[in-house]
Amino acid sequence: MKGNQLRLYFSALAYTLMEALRRLGLHGTEWAQAQVDTIRLKLFKIGAHRAHQRAPHYASAQLRLSLENLFAQAFHALRC
Repeated sequence: MKGNQLRLYFSALAYTLMEALRRLGLHGTEWAQAQVDTIRLKLFKIGAHRAHQRAPHYASAQLRLSLENLFAQAFHALRC
């Protein structure tokens, strides 16, 4: 029972952090209205999956530039 409660706390914390990232870091971008699962899938899971492949996978230059700009905007928005 305590294990389930701990997992629930971690899930709630992760959701809260992703919501704050969307609300504060992605404000003014096309991702500002995206769902938390979409942000998690597109920004974090795809990047991690490509980093751990055996054969190098080269994303299109436009996609890579778009994600770099998005990360840069989020970084500058979250800096105090």
